[in-house]
Amino acid sequence: MTTVLLVRHGLTAVTGKILLGWTPGVGLDERGRQQAEALAGRLAGIPLAAIVSSPLDRCQQTAAEIARRRPEGPSAPAGVQKIDTDERIGECHYGDWTGQELATLAKEPLWKVVQAQPSAVTFPGGEALRDTQSRGVTAVREWNERLGPDATWLLCSHGDVIRTVLADALGMHLDMYHRITVDPCSLTVVRYGDHRPFVRRVNDVGGAVADLLPAPPSPAGDGKRPREDEVVGGGAGAEPPVDGVRPGTVSEAAGAGSGGATSPVAPPTSKLEP
Repeated sequence: MTTVLLVRHGLTAVTGKILLGWTPGVGLDERGRQQAEALAGRLAGIPLAAIVSSPLDRCQQTAAEIARRRPEGPSAPAGVQKIDTDERIGECHYGDWTGQELATLAKEPLWKVVQAQPSAVTFPGGEALRDTQSRGVTAVREWNERLGPDATWLLCSHGDVIRTVLADALGMHLDMYHRITVDPCSLTVVRYGDHRPFVRRVNDVGGAVADLLPAPPSPAGDGKRPREDEVVGGGAGAEPPVDGVRPGTVSEAAGAGSGGATSPVAPPTSKLEP
């Protein structure tokens, strides 16, 4: 099954203060660069079939740090992997709200609708959140098809985009996507099987990643991987718990993994995360 690593960009100087949207020229601040370096180090040993990024600077810079730590590829200089840019995973088009302070936007009547029924929202002069979800999910599915069922690839995008993609993978209505937290430079992992997606990690900011390495051939020696989408209740192919915790669970994501260091994150100030 195809494994997708969904990474939100690192912190900027105005994360949590301004609704950036597609504002150009806003890159990572020093905290964001440190976050990207830490995540790049954690993922350095994970083979990636592709790194796909939003076109916006904060994502491109985060993806570039991850790409810089990759093994040498056939068409890339040592230590660098190509970054593919896909506008479909770019930030929601917030229209007239772009660049405004979140504290000011919270006083708008539409803000209450954004919180209570986001599927009904079209931002003034901008995009409907349901369209943001549609293009993001379509991009993921098409990259999965292009790269194949054994691929592991990384998508670097934005909080709202990742949450809408994750809501789809969880079978949640878009109106419930605010229940999902996606912090700056967090790692979320979804494996797409023949029958349904499996959400393996959510908002991981500092755990071990060994469970993301390619699975070995089955014991029968037929070269086939265990079918995770056929596992029920921890049967064949399920990973055994370590000290009562399965790899990739909340306990590990909180820093229980070996040598995991939690990256600094901005305190949540709103349900729209620039």
